[in-house]
Amino acid sequence: MLDATTRSGGTATATPPATATELALTAPLPVGLAARCSRVLLSPWSRLSLLVALLVAAGATVLLFEPQRLLADGWPPQLGGAAAALVFAAAYGLCTVAFVPRPLLNLAAGALFGTQLGLGAALGGTVLGAGISFALGRILGQDALRPLLRGRWLKAADGQLSRHGFRSMLAVRLFPGVPFAAANYCAAVSRMGYVPFLLATALGSIPNTAAYVVAGARASTPTSPAFLIAMAAIAVPALVGAAVAWRKRHHLRAR
Repeated sequence: MLDATTRSGGTATATPPATATELALTAPLPVGLAARCSRVLLSPWSRLSLLVALLVAAGATVLLFEPQRLLADGWPPQLGGAAAALVFAAAYGLCTVAFVPRPLLNLAAGALFGTQLGLGAALGGTVLGAGISFALGRILGQDALRPLLRGRWLKAADGQLSRHGFRSMLAVRLFPGVPFAAANYCAAVSRMGYVPFLLATALGSIPNTAAYVVAGARASTPTSPAFLIAMAAIAVPALVGAAVAWRKRHHLRAR
């Protein structure tokens, strides 16, 4: 028996009945099932799992390609000047997302491009990497991690970043002690704004970044005044930061 018949110019054309497979593929999903799937995929813990997977993949990629070889092998000869600095800044940002230590990248920037161009590339990569990390942490991790902020120190750090975001992040960048990636994701979990975070990162990272870049650029002359001043500029903020953290420990415990 024919399922359907159409007439064109007096000629009858039969349309065969749809098979069970075709009907199953074209049938819409039940509204309740689709909603449940969406809720599961967009749930805070699903997004956090995606963030962890992305970071693990990024870390594995870094271990595979070993960016530290730039210090030994140099930059590819086909890239030079401003174009090379832009490519390096982009690679720098992605490497910081994957937890590559910034001091190593800053030394590489100075060794490869000199003081001025290296400083520009390193600062650009710093802000880029911080922005990517903050966005990933805010979108994929904040909803799942905020309910876990129950410890006294965690609550104190969250309150400080949420209420005094710019000056708190500026202090973190000026006085190194908190790892760069950890500071990025902690700020993302807090209620700190995106613009204050980026401004504080850009301004606060200048002294430390410049010191490492100069040290990398003058590494071939370790007794030169510029190299010695750069090393002092690296050591003094670290010591000051450690002293401030030691004095503030009682204040944090009291909260």
